[in-house]
Amino acid sequence: MLKDRTHLEKAEWDEQEALQVIAQFASLKGGLMEALHGLQHAFGYIPTESYELLADAFNLSRAEVYGVKSFYHDFRSEPAGHHVIQICQAESCQAMGSRRLTSHVQNMLGIKLGETTHDGHFTLEAVYCLGNCAVSPNVTLDGRLHARMSEQAIDNLLKKAAL
Repeated sequence: MLKDRTHLEKAEWDEQEALQVIAQFASLKGGLMEALHGLQHAFGYIPTESYELLADAFNLSRAEVYGVKSFYHDFRSEPAGHHVIQICQAESCQAMGSRRLTSHVQNMLGIKLGETTHDGHFTLEAVYCLGNCAVSPNVTLDGRLHARMSEQAIDNLLKKAAL
């Protein structure tokens, strides 16, 4: 049984486990995306060692595999922190202060978008539309949507998560 390592726990590279994941999707049309999701679920990120296995399974070059992996922001090169904060950067949220909110969180945590705090507790990510524009700005914390966020509201949210 494969473990779910979506947050911080970086699994050791296991070629047999990777092959097992990839084999589930190798015969599916468009299966590369599913295989990438499966690898991230199994390892907590997409190990570079898996590119060659994916290329062979889907009759692609390593560059094509990397191109697909790097195009989609949800695929990680390293495991995420224990808590993932996503701040919407789309137009409606920007108009309502998401850039200021992003700067506030970056300063508070001492990291930039796409980074994880040194203690592995928080990962900060940009997201481009959460479909909740009427109540901008929007943030997710561990996949849970929070609307009409202010600096004070996000401070409270992060303090609760840090406990």
